[in-house]
Amino acid sequence: MENNEREFTISVFTENQAGLLQRVVTVFTRRHINIESLTTSKSSIEGIHRFTIVVKVSEDQVIKLVAALDKQIDVIKAFYYRTHEIVYQEVALYKIPSEAFADGDETEILIRAYNARILSIEPEYIVVEKTGHPEEIEKLLTEFEKKGIFEFVRSGRVSITKVMEPLNKYLASITSEEIEI
Repeated sequence: MENNEREFTISVFTENQAGLLQRVVTVFTRRHINIESLTTSKSSIEGIHRFTIVVKVSEDQVIKLVAALDKQIDVIKAFYYRTHEIVYQEVALYKIPSEAFADGDETEILIRAYNARILSIEPEYIVVEKTGHPEEIEKLLTEFEKKGIFEFVRSGRVSITKVMEPLNKYLASITSEEIEI
């Protein structure tokens, strides 16, 4: 990562149309920009979906990316945020061998120390869930790798802005402009 590159979270608000994910991703691949994380979901506004995309680029690049995303058909509006402007989390699931609990309370203490929780207990394995920042998830993974781990999976970033929902303001401004015309 170059000195002027840093992590940005891009929120893209769209209509839910087939093929839109490919068009959004193409904006990044044409510029040879790696997507660190991509999550899609419904938004707080009915009929509008949200893409949450994490990239490591310069501020100039993210401004150009958002402008290119805004030009896509079915994209209502795209915004970018620095890490300190959002509240964000990821979810991870760890499948660890049941024998990991044979060490007394050590594994249970580890799970509590990381604010994780047990989702499923099976004869051969236990599924543990951890919600947090990527660094916390990686640290717990490192601890579980010492005990043996069968599977590991994590979600992409989910985030909410610290300021009021910018899309609501944007939609209100569009409505106001249409009324004036």
